Amino acid sequence: MNPRPESAKAITAGSKSNLALGLMALPRDRREDMTTFYAFCRIVDDLADETSLPAETRRAQLEAWSKSIDGPFEGEPPLAPSVRALAAKYRIPAAHFHEIIAGMEMDFAGARYRTFEELRVYCYRVASAVGLVSIEIFGCKNPRSRDYAVNLGLALQLTNIIRDVEADRANGGRVYLPLEEMERFHYSIRDLEARRQNEAFNALIRFQAQRAREFYALAEAAFTREDARALVAAELMRGVYKKLLDKMERDGFRVLEKRYSPGRGAKLAVVFRAMLTVFLGRFQSSGFRVKR
Repeated sequence: MNPRPESAKAITAGSKSNLALGLMALPRDRREDMTTFYAFCRIVDDLADETSLPAETRRAQLEAWSKSIDGPFEGEPPLAPSVRALAAKYRIPAAHFHEIIAGMEMDFAGARYRTFEELRVYCYRVASAVGLVSIEIFGCKNPRSRDYAVNLGLALQLTNIIRDVEADRANGGRVYLPLEEMERFHYSIRDLEARRQNEAFNALIRFQAQRAREFYALAEAAFTREDARALVAAELMRGVYKKLLDKMERDGFRVLEKRYSPGRGAKLAVVFRAMLTVFLGRFQSSGFRVKR
């Protein structure tokens, strides 16, 4: 569970995440730094999910990670020095790393959230905080990019929640749909356990999808030309996940019976769009006005 520092590349390569696509857009040094950061995220996420280990063991390892963010100690996780060096290099607040770890610890509580405001705290920790670290590594300069990172993180996590409704339920009965909203749409935990996709479920999921779209829109509104080049990797992620949300919606959100992924063609289209965004950002910085 605690790989050597040099295994960070292996962790990222083996994750089969869409993030690997985004990393290809970064300069080599920043790509290597993001690889280290992603390995950290992958490790702590696995500690939250790896049910083959006792909960006490996983919790202790997460606590060791939290302690290691603040300074070295004997027996700390092997990757910890690299993560601290990363934070120092980009002057990233330790609080962001602590938020990520706290988000993983929330899964130990059973992953049930009464209201969206409670769920939003979880989404901020496991996704928005990741974005706030990432934009520093990307080299963003404009303060508005922080709003971009926070809102994009919420949008991406909500998209994941929609896609993984059944997978999460099967993994320890986790339910990331706000219980208050399930009641509002007359869809119960028992319905979910029975994998009933009825009109109540469809209305509930459409409501979640609309919320995700609102956060995508807020992220887009906070996108700045100044940071266009730095945000290419993030824009790739935004494009891929928005297309994934569109794909699920066109198919009637059949998330209880299948797991969706964006097709190769969709990914290539997103790559082209992100590269165009960089070109337009450079074009505008030369003194030309370009409508987006």
